[in-house]
Amino acid sequence: MTRHTKIVATLGPASSDPVVLERMIRAGVDVVRLNFSHGKAQDHIDRAALVREVAARVGKPVAIMADLQGPKIRVGKFAEGKVMLENGQPFVLDGGRSELGDIGGVGLDYKELPRDVKPGDTLLLNDGLIVMTVDAVRGEAVHTTVKVGGELSNNKGINKQGGGLTAPALTAKDMEDIKTAMSFQCEYVAVSFPKSATDMEMARQLANVAGEPWRHKPGMIAKIERTEAIPQLEAILKSSDGIMVARGDLAVEVGNAAVPALQKKMIRMAREMDKVTITATQMMESMIQNPVPTRAEVSDVANAVLDGTDAVMLSAETAAGKYPVETIEQMAAIAIAAERAEETRPDTDFTLKQVVRIDQAIAMGALFTAHHLGCKAILALTESGSTTLWMSRYRIDVPIYGLTSQPLSQRKMALYRNVRSILMPKHDDRDAALKEAEDLLVARGVLKPGDTYAITCGEPMGYPGGTNMLKVCRVG
Repeated sequence: MTRHTKIVATLGPASSDPVVLERMIRAGVDVVRLNFSHGKAQDHIDRAALVREVAARVGKPVAIMADLQGPKIRVGKFAEGKVMLENGQPFVLDGGRSELGDIGGVGLDYKELPRDVKPGDTLLLNDGLIVMTVDAVRGEAVHTTVKVGGELSNNKGINKQGGGLTAPALTAKDMEDIKTAMSFQCEYVAVSFPKSATDMEMARQLANVAGEPWRHKPGMIAKIERTEAIPQLEAILKSSDGIMVARGDLAVEVGNAAVPALQKKMIRMAREMDKVTITATQMMESMIQNPVPTRAEVSDVANAVLDGTDAVMLSAETAAGKYPVETIEQMAAIAIAAERAEETRPDTDFTLKQVVRIDQAIAMGALFTAHHLGCKAILALTESGSTTLWMSRYRIDVPIYGLTSQPLSQRKMALYRNVRSILMPKHDDRDAALKEAEDLLVARGVLKPGDTYAITCGEPMGYPGGTNMLKVCRVG
């Protein structure tokens, strides 16, 4: 059985070796994430070139996602690199402090903190491991009492329980990083901490302007990790091409217990709105150090797959972990096992969907027909990849193949659930195109003589959004 759910892996010191990266792609990586919170612009340019080179060698379309750092809502640096905070001790977060931090307080990268908090607020540091209550705000200094202590080291993040930090989603660094990402034409840009549709619209505009020399327009992924983003979810989805369920910062702001239900809600909403979803953070965390995952991690990955996520993402597991290849192998195996247990009910899905476009109706017709006739595959001749995206929103066990003449569309489809993309030459003649599509699938062993398949295309050929034909064929 081929795997429907896609795997996103973060590149870092553990996976930047060409041999390791090749093993990772062969093991199942579909999208490579470049984390712009770390490294210089040139590092990312070099890594992107490496991904393109290795993917070409393996013969597999691999998308690149540039993940922007977003606002630095962090503490400054300590003289000793870290301090050990005790429960009940006072601690000062001081926006005006220039000297290095100590046991009594530390400076702030985020200078707006004193204006965003008031006495009684709860602050969570280092992903919620350290908890402080605000006692008073005096000028640039936030005076707190430590409620839950622990080790606090350089540049750890700060969250406010319940949200409310005013930092803008796009910083000056992000704007420069968008230019860098467009220089190597990444397929997706992930925007950190968006609060509204406006943040996503601005990011898209910046990316389109930066990509103009190459006539390149990336897909925009909104990382949902702020309390304020939850009520705005529908508007954010409309302005994005997909969302990332960024469970780390989100859990800190809304509380751990609220995250699983939110994850299910986000995946469901995204599918209904024809958007893609990536489920991320701590999916296989123990495999940073261990060669096998915990039972809870296996369950977590399987549940995300059963929720209908397009992709599951690895962060430190592949960027800095000891077992990057093994982690991907395990994740792929879990996804396949979960998919095997999935119920496919395309008929009931169709009754819930309003369709107004011809190309969308053709996409749904292909699914319905393929399911009832027991077709071996669905082939979509597509310029933009939209037809395969719409098809991939429904649970169906018939594999979907997107055949395109556009390398960008081919790589973008690497993120869509149950879609495999193939590059084929552009044809003006419909019959020649249909014949070549069949030959390509036969050559790959997907189809054999006697098999039936459904195929969609647009007439005249070669126009995005022009899919208007569905045909059922038999090989041979």
